[in-house]
Amino acid sequence: MKDKYLRETRMVDFSNPAIQKLIQNMKWKEMGEFERIKAIYNYVRDDVLFGYNIDDGISASKVLADGYGQCNTKGTLFMALLRACNIPCRVHGFTIDKRLQKGAMTGFVYRNAPKSIFHSWVEINFENQWYELEAFILDKTYIKKLQEQNSECTGAFCGYGVAVKDFRNLIIEFDRNNTYIQSEGINQDFGVYDCPDELLKEHHQEISAFKAFAYRHIGRHLMNRNVRKIRER
Repeated sequence: MKDKYLRETRMVDFSNPAIQKLIQNMKWKEMGEFERIKAIYNYVRDDVLFGYNIDDGISASKVLADGYGQCNTKGTLFMALLRACNIPCRVHGFTIDKRLQKGAMTGFVYRNAPKSIFHSWVEINFENQWYELEAFILDKTYIKKLQEQNSECTGAFCGYGVAVKDFRNLIIEFDRNNTYIQSEGINQDFGVYDCPDELLKEHHQEISAFKAFAYRHIGRHLMNRNVRKIRER
């Protein structure tokens, strides 16, 4: 069973020299299994900043080179690091309501975005149990700034890449538990897949060629600018 959750793929390219160098420098393989998972999780969450890459189908090494990512792309990097360190993992695909992106998406970008946006989280097998990990998507600096800028919110929150029931008590730390940050925005469940390559063969963002071009060359840059403004306030 474990073999298929540890294999390398085009997207999960953990033999890439940059990924191997990172693992060596961070000494993750020298840690116990729990500490290893937690350290990799924290790295992907906080050192790879929240931002929008050119495409969901880029490789883990490309995400690492970019230094930023969103749910799908950070998830690909997370899986590559986990598998390289002998932690079995899989990907769970969904769509989410675009309302949770409002604020990161603004103006014509938001108006022209599809109502349902492709989404995924990573599931790890640890101590014979599967854990659902989603909260690696947003770095803690970004989350802290969002909370400061929305200090009046004490309950549910939807926007800026967040969809949760309790904005003040987020479950974003891994301690043998599931973690979530966008799960309240889910509107369709595609199930689990061995790897993102297989998921994207069957499901992907439904968008016209023109809108895809506009996103790659204009939209995502505006979205990244909005995210940076929030983080730097």
